[in-house]
Amino acid sequence: MRLLGVYAQAHPAPLLPPVAALAQHVAADAELSALVVTMFDELPSTPPCDCDPTGRPQARSFAQALQMINAALGRPPEFNQTGITGLPINAIVNWLMPTASGHKFFLDADVNRCLKAILDHWGRFLTSAASLPALSNDPHKGWFGADAMQHMSGFDEEFECDPALPYRGYRSWDEFFTRRFRPGQRPVEAPHDDAVIVNACESSPYRLARGVTLQDRFWIKAQPYALGRMLAGDELAGRFDGGTVYQAFLSSFSYHRWHSPVSGRIVKAYVVEGSYYSSCIEEGLDPSAPRQSQAYITQVASRALVFIEADRPGIGLMCFMAVGMAEVSACEITVAEGERVEKGQQIGMFHFGGSTHCLIFRPETKLDFDLRGQRPGLDSQKIKLCERIATVKD
Repeated sequence: MRLLGVYAQAHPAPLLPPVAALAQHVAADAELSALVVTMFDELPSTPPCDCDPTGRPQARSFAQALQMINAALGRPPEFNQTGITGLPINAIVNWLMPTASGHKFFLDADVNRCLKAILDHWGRFLTSAASLPALSNDPHKGWFGADAMQHMSGFDEEFECDPALPYRGYRSWDEFFTRRFRPGQRPVEAPHDDAVIVNACESSPYRLARGVTLQDRFWIKAQPYALGRMLAGDELAGRFDGGTVYQAFLSSFSYHRWHSPVSGRIVKAYVVEGSYYSSCIEEGLDPSAPRQSQAYITQVASRALVFIEADRPGIGLMCFMAVGMAEVSACEITVAEGERVEKGQQIGMFHFGGSTHCLIFRPETKLDFDLRGQRPGLDSQKIKLCERIATVKD
């Protein structure tokens, strides 16, 4: 994948239909055409922007970027040692995202509809057997190679797989990505105590905010939450005004299924379409964008909202939010309105990469959080799925 940019430029190929559709849409829109020209003009030519974050030559025009995206769609995501391993398209546009023109371009609704078609095309490839070569034992590029397995110690013991079979028995990249824990690996803490809220994802604490309002200037550097935008104007949003938001992030090596943090009833569950490659412009250059913009993207990115009426009156209505980052735009909800869920039960999953999620509570819900002595942030350590993260104070 390191030579993808060189290969794409040396061997231009006819654009695949969804990539060609993006090119045609931009060409037909004068404002978008101007934005793609100026975002490349605004892209610095000096390090680190002379190469993309994976070390490939940086695309210097929209046509070059399209050719590189076109080439990426036919290749499974090789492992690399960067913060965006498994996200080749993210790498192509990474330094463009924080430019002033790029920020406008990647927020455009029509551009995002085109990007969704591109990512859906790649997603179909990643669910096919053609994506299996990524699961090789190549020491540096394979997901079962020595470099990658340093990040996934105990893999064979923790996850459902068969080490004796090719690709450990997985039938596609996505089946590997959405792998399940073996039975007993992540027991639910305090399963019969409704006052205990458990971790909904295998994730690292990013932020804990109290007194969160419906509206705020979420695009500024501090990235305050704005619940009205996070909850996409849902009629239930007002019940969370002044409430608490806990956000945590997953890595590319994480378990990517979501589990209910409480026992209760599903009130609503749906996916909100949004942006795929937008980051907070005030954060500047981020080699793993939008990693430094995780609070910002809760309000603009594609995301799933699952409202749960908890059995515990002191919790009551809460919301689980799964936020797609870059290629990780496929949020699949596996529960439905009216369904009852037990604490620790699966409610959905991410496809194709690492991401972030939030638990949102009403102001009436008083919580003691246990983040294992950590201060939330980008350097925090993972808390296991279904371990206690908070206790309600009735």
